[in-house]
Amino acid sequence: MHSPLPEVAARAIHPATYVGPPVMSDRKMTEAQRAYEAKRAAKAGMSLEKWLTEKEKRAAAEAREQAVATKPAAPAKKPGFFGRLLEKAQKPL
Repeated sequence: MHSPLPEVAARAIHPATYVGPPVMSDRKMTEAQRAYEAKRAAKAGMSLEKWLTEKEKRAAAEAREQAVATKPAAPAKKPGFFGRLLEKAQKPL
């Protein structure tokens, strides 16, 4: 049975029993999905559980990399006082 409390409240009330967000291995998978992942795990020489945890770690790492890569670049700063002064000094009279 799913608790009506949000995840954060459940963690605050029962910190010892909180298990965290569901990972791929805890997620409901159909038999076909499980068979596909089992084949991939066997090809990699791992157990299914180990394969799913590694897959979860790779997905989290890619998400972190993508979050870092999508940060917008800082807009170009306006030249400071001395920079503007030097630009004016370089212009012909």
